[in-house]
Amino acid sequence: MLTTLPPKPTADPRHVKVLIVDDSAVVRQLLSRELSRHPGIMVVGTAADPYIARDKIIQLAPDVLTLDIEMPRMDGITFLRKLMASHPIPVVVVSSLTGEGTRTAIEAMSAGAVDVVCKPGSAYSIENLSPVLAEKVRAAARARVAIRLAAGDPARPAVPKAPARAEASMAVTTDKVIALGASTGGVQALTEVLTALPATAPGIVLVQHMPARFTASFAERLNTICAVEVREAVDGDSVIPGRVLIAPGGRHMRLRRSGARYYVEVVDGPEVHHQKPSVEVLFDSVAKYAGANAVGAILTGMGADGAQGLLNMRRAGARTIAQDEATSTVFGMPMEAIKCGGAEKVLPLEDVARHLIQLAQ
Repeated sequence: MLTTLPPKPTADPRHVKVLIVDDSAVVRQLLSRELSRHPGIMVVGTAADPYIARDKIIQLAPDVLTLDIEMPRMDGITFLRKLMASHPIPVVVVSSLTGEGTRTAIEAMSAGAVDVVCKPGSAYSIENLSPVLAEKVRAAARARVAIRLAAGDPARPAVPKAPARAEASMAVTTDKVIALGASTGGVQALTEVLTALPATAPGIVLVQHMPARFTASFAERLNTICAVEVREAVDGDSVIPGRVLIAPGGRHMRLRRSGARYYVEVVDGPEVHHQKPSVEVLFDSVAKYAGANAVGAILTGMGADGAQGLLNMRRAGARTIAQDEATSTVFGMPMEAIKCGGAEKVLPLEDVARHLIQLAQ
């Protein structure tokens, strides 16, 4: 005997169907609970990142998305642009980065968001946010959104596809990146700088001109005397607060970004400025993928490696420092950075650590 299954419940057509996109399971749960308490709103699903959201948009046909900015694999601004260019849906951005008047809030609105809400510092304060968010969700459901194609953009498929590579720098991220470069005299200079940093310092990537096998020992020694964790970089290592990644001798290191996550790529390649690892290679990648979220410093060393890279960082919005002549063992690399305009500040070595932290804030 066949049993007829009851039909699946369907959304009330008078309800605004909401899909919540946030990488935090706690935030997804709390937003779902709180929004569902408001009349006329039905949370039809949640997604932990834009790729899951892409599939659920087709499956669930939500009326409105709430969207976080900092997420793995693809950040919210990038996803928003792709969504508006191919499958426009009203979006309310909910992020700790979108306080009133912030650059990220403006960027989100420019990318197509109907409205933005600043996420509270504690996820458990979302209950206080829910009346405002519910009102914005209802308003968003009435908004008219249209396909937004940048000039010259080709037509895109019905939903955003995964990017072939990491996107360029976000305007603002919670985590900042500090990039350091040094050569002759750099062992002592870096030791002084890194031992002066707190355990909560932003993630640090650095190049010290050293042959293979020496950088691992240098990292191990620093790790025993610094409050921050210091290690020789391995391809794919995450750049996170409290961690220093040193480029391995004989290999180049580049910064990369996937979503809001920074990581390093350790690769072979030709020497740059007769060096491998090269400060120039690192700084150019920091300029591209961290932009204004970075602080760079070029310390004592012979030659010009990193000078143009520091200038590229500064042009991308990063804050930049060069060690002064009086405290440099060799005033080659800092001098070249100063001459080309790459250094915003010229400081004695003893002031570098303090300014790195100040500028990162």
